This record gives sequence, C-alpha cells and structure tokens, in this order.
Amino acid sequence: MRLSKHTVAFGTLLLAVTVAAPATAQDFRPESAECIAPAKPGGGWDLTCRATARLLTEFDLIDSPMQVRNMPGGGGGVAFMYTVGEQGENDDLLVAASGGTTLMLARGELPDVTSQDVRWVGAMGADFPVIAVRADAPWQTLEEFLQQLRDDPRSIVMGGGSAIGGTDHIRPLQLARAAGIQDVRNLRYISFEAGTAVTELLAGRSHVFTAGVSEIAPQFEAGEVRILAVMAPERLPGEFSEIPTATEQGYDVVGPNWRGFYAPSGMSDEAYDFWVGVLEQIETSDEWADVRLQNGLAPLWMAGQEFDDYVNSEVATFIEFATELGIIE
Repeated sequence: MRLSKHTVAFGTLLLAVTVAAPATAQDFRPESAECIAPAKPGGGWDLTCRATARLLTEFDLIDSPMQVRNMPGGGGGVAFMYTVGEQGENDDLLVAASGGTTLMLARGELPDVTSQDVRWVGAMGADFPVIAVRADAPWQTLEEFLQQLRDDPRSIVMGGGSAIGGTDHIRPLQLARAAGIQDVRNLRYISFEAGTAVTELLAGRSHVFTAGVSEIAPQFEAGEVRILAVMAPERLPGEFSEIPTATEQGYDVVGPNWRGFYAPSGMSDEAYDFWVGVLEQIETSDEWADVRLQNGLAPLWMAGQEFDDYVNSEVATFIEFATELGIIE
C-alpha cells in the first residue's frame, strides 16, 4: 500500500490515502457507460454516480455521456441482485456502493449471494470513525478509556447513528478486541436516530461517540468534545493533527466508511483496468476534491485487486462480530 497526501480542504481536515492502481487500459472504451445509484435521486449514492458521470465527460475519458439509473430498494440490495443476476458480463456498468454495502452482505440480507459475486473497483472518499467524549469526560487518553472498559465494561455507554451491528457499533468493538477485551457482548451501545448521536453525547445520554469525524467536527472545533483517537491510517492534518490514530497508540484498527463502486463479476480485465484508471484520474482532480468537500468526506483512494481484497476481508470481519453478537446465526 502506498500512502501520500494531497492538499485538499475538508473543512479544516486535509488527508489523502493513495493506493497504487493499474494504468488506464488503452484497448477498451465503453460503448454505453452506465452508473446505477441504488437509491432515489439526491442521496449519497446518487451524487456519487452523477458527479463521476459528469467528470468522465468533462475530462473526455469516455466517448459518450454516462447514463445514471436510480434503482432504490433494500438498502442497495435490489441493485446488487440485479447486477449479479442480469448484468454479469457488462463491461460498461458501475454501481455506487459504500461501507454500508459490505454490512448488508455480511448480515446475509441477500439470498444466495456474497461479496465475491461482484468485482470491487475502487473507493474515492471516506469518513473515518473516531472515539470522542465530552470535554469534561474523565478520560484524557484512549488508554484510560480502554482500561475502564476492561475493568467495568457495563459502565460506559457508546453511541452512534448506525443500527446494532452497523459500522458505528462494530468499529469500537474491533478496538475493544484489539485492547484485549474478549467478550464484546458485555459492551453497551445505543443506536440513535441519524444525526442525533452528537446531541445525545453532549446531553449525557451516552459517554462516547463512535461515528465519523465529519459528524463531530464542529463540536471538536468549538471545544465541546475531546477526540481520543481516529481510526485512520495516518493523523488528520490541520486542526485535527494533534489527534493520535488508534494504530499509533498500539491498536491497529482502521475503519473507513468509504464511498465507491463495484462492477459485474464477469467484467473483462481490460474493462476493469480501464475503470480503475479513469476513476483514479477523477479522484486526483481538484473537481473531485470539491465533490468530497460537499459530501463531508476525507480523501481515500483504494482500487483494483487490493480494494477487492479489502472489501471481502471487511465482510468477513463483520460476519465474525455479527455472529458473536447473535445478530446472525
């Protein structure tokens, strides 16, 4: 894995993670490029598709405009089943996805399919989770927080916006496991309504916020919260530069909530390399930096076989924790 930094604004956050990817395949050009957004117009997947389609044309990377088709249903499940069942060898198709897609697959919500039934093309942005507490909380460091979890796991209530078994729940459990806490079923987590987890933390209805840094950035800048760790591969520059990563504190847990694309499993290698290549050209552009800024994302570029391996590994990790928690059998 190759890491580098671009000077890209994310409020006060500047970060980029770059992974080497194949060059654009010169012997393939899509005839009828299409991007499926597995949701109604206006959502994150829709915006990802439409921004990518626009820049593919603006940068003259395809010969005719990419069409965007909205296919809502099942939290992305309808689009996934359509891709697997009817578009298995379509070289012209991309489907927008995110970390939530891996959760859907890990929970077994789709019959007779797995994450290996598509090809994962690339991630082009992410929101990194944090461990954050109120400014007056007793824990000054991540180690102090984890030590109390070891000593009295029921004394701390963690809160996030995802459901039980979602990313905001699983990431701190991974951290706890890395800290030597074997029975994560004893840890307390509350799933709050979307957008309210920060409010609930400040009101004292939870002790720890476990969601993405973008959600809590204003409160951090205002001095209302303390961030004990960020689950990113490197420190976040700017006003976040003093926040240590979990990894540098001895706990190797990195958990981006990424945004990106997958493709049909039967896509040719030439087409797959083409899409990886053109997406990389878009991801490194100033125009895409603006897209990330508008969507509250930090830069993340991970593509090709390494991204495919990463997603399948993430699904296996979520399956392990969901099984242990009794969410799935």
